Amino acid sequence: MPVSPLGWLATWYFFYFAFVGAFAPYFTLYLQDIGFTAWEIGVLMSVPQVMRLLAPNLWGWLADHLGRRGLIVRVAAFFSLLGFAGFFFTRDYVPMLAAMALVWFFWSAALPLVEALTLDHLAGHTERYGSIRLWGSVGFIVSVLAIGALLNHLPITALLWACLFILACVLASALPLPETKVGAGGTAPPLGNLLKRPEVLTLLAACFFMSVAHGPLYVFYSIHLVDHGYDKMAIGLFWSLGVLAEIGVFMFMPRLMRLVSLRVILLASFALAVLRFLLIGWAADSPVLLLFAQLLHGATFGAYHAGAVAVLIRWFAPQQQARMQGLYGSLSFGAGGMIGGLLSGEAWGSLGAGMTYTLAAGFAAIGWVLVWRGLTAESLKIR
Repeated sequence: MPVSPLGWLATWYFFYFAFVGAFAPYFTLYLQDIGFTAWEIGVLMSVPQVMRLLAPNLWGWLADHLGRRGLIVRVAAFFSLLGFAGFFFTRDYVPMLAAMALVWFFWSAALPLVEALTLDHLAGHTERYGSIRLWGSVGFIVSVLAIGALLNHLPITALLWACLFILACVLASALPLPETKVGAGGTAPPLGNLLKRPEVLTLLAACFFMSVAHGPLYVFYSIHLVDHGYDKMAIGLFWSLGVLAEIGVFMFMPRLMRLVSLRVILLASFALAVLRFLLIGWAADSPVLLLFAQLLHGATFGAYHAGAVAVLIRWFAPQQQARMQGLYGSLSFGAGGMIGGLLSGEAWGSLGAGMTYTLAAGFAAIGWVLVWRGLTAESLKIR
């Protein structure tokens, strides 16, 4: 029975985020194990965000110009796999920086382009986006639990082999990704005028601060848990719980968007992010409160990301989506993630975990104020 285009896209999301599930929670533990300081770990883990700032716009422009998004995703998967092999040959800081840059220059190309492919295939039914994207969350959970169990019995270096295998699966799942009929060359309307609109700038700024707020989570959460006595299997369970909440939100989003406005969804997401980071910073000794904080990932990433994507779909034409998804990823996950990682690397050593996560809560609060003051219900209907 042939697999539908949406089926291939769901498969790709599964393996793409399976790699994230292996890399994000555990690679910092590998870096700590081979002797890097908190600042060096913060810098190394900021390299992916720097690449997400620089590369997606280049890849998005090239994909829209050529009209071959799927081809670029396949090329990116191949060179990401090739670049990751470099981690097997060095434990020195500068070569590690170079290997990170190579891997993530190509890796950062893929997600915005696949997001655009998915939105193209969902034309007229964008409320189904969450049901496709949730397979990425499933892949993350399977990976993070399996790797956590693995690392309780094997040395941390086994992580490199697991990541390499998953990257090979990403490449295999990218090969059959379907192209869409999007005009190349000068067919896409210019973005300049739309990007100057106050509501567009406000949304992008709010997304930037949300990603800054998540910096300590993505860089130091696993180390934070180890410092409070949790083992690697428990770390995997905590990460998985957050993504399970994310899956639930993605499945519920079509109904939620019919019940409440996108503005309310975004405001709630930013407010709950403030609460979440305060709990992580100051209540890590309480498994119950930490579990509750992880459930809030459904709001601070799931509802927030789905809401932001829905707004961008309303505001920008299909021919602009690859570039717009690239710009959104660059400014939020790229610039925001980079600043968040660097600030958390500095704060972790000088201020400690509690104050680092308090700073994260403050950045989420700035995002809330931006949404409250700059995005009206009427502006979210504009295209």
